[in-house]
Amino acid sequence: MPVITLTSDWNLDDFYVAAIKGRILSNDPTITIVDINHKIKTFNTAQAAFILRNAFQYFPPGSIHLILVNTEAGVQNDYKLVKAKGHFFIGMDNGIFSIILGEEAEEVIQLIPEKNNLKSFPELNLYAETAIKIAKGISLSGLGKKVKEYQHRIPIRATIEENGLTGSIIYIDSYENAITNISQDLFERVCKGREFEMYVQSKYYKITKISNSYNEVSQGELLALFNAASLLEIAINGGNAASLLNLDLSSSVRIEFIK
Repeated sequence: MPVITLTSDWNLDDFYVAAIKGRILSNDPTITIVDINHKIKTFNTAQAAFILRNAFQYFPPGSIHLILVNTEAGVQNDYKLVKAKGHFFIGMDNGIFSIILGEEAEEVIQLIPEKNNLKSFPELNLYAETAIKIAKGISLSGLGKKVKEYQHRIPIRATIEENGLTGSIIYIDSYENAITNISQDLFERVCKGREFEMYVQSKYYKITKISNSYNEVSQGELLALFNAASLLEIAINGGNAASLLNLDLSSSVRIEFIK
């Protein structure tokens, strides 16, 4: 049976998550429901996209992912079902699909809810019902109108220079490690084996090597490593880097390569 995942900014204090699970399980109690995250900051589609982009690939093909963040319909934004990389994604077409998937969609379906469903809890009356229909094997063409694409939102990219890279903090995890938009592939391509000096936010915080693990440096020492998502991460062994270095999502990381 397929897996249905839930990612929301609801937290677990309200009845919303339980109601969606109840609706799904009432239709088919054999469906597996997995909570990816319910602590997304309110309306923060970038945070939701980062988490889902780095999580969905580990689920079995055919999994259905409900993106329950910033779901209010508008003139430009509408509900979409996207099939990509063997998975199904249901959410608001506000640019989040492009951040998660790039342009690799196999099919895009515009979901057309009944008017009553928009007034209260479309996630229950539209998202969950669509997921149930997919799980039952109903053809995607029977779920809405086939369209060519979804909205594209260009993520902030690292700036490349001949002897340097400048990136940004794009995510801070629960340990307050700061994750940047500098990928391991990009770093290695520009670095070309050269020595470097990495500055976090200012010249005061300097790193001169890439660690393989957190405990490779002394307790309380600043470090940089490439994490499981192959992104450059700034951390402090046994400490909270974001708080101690006053980092947020606007903070920069500058790498200067030595000729």
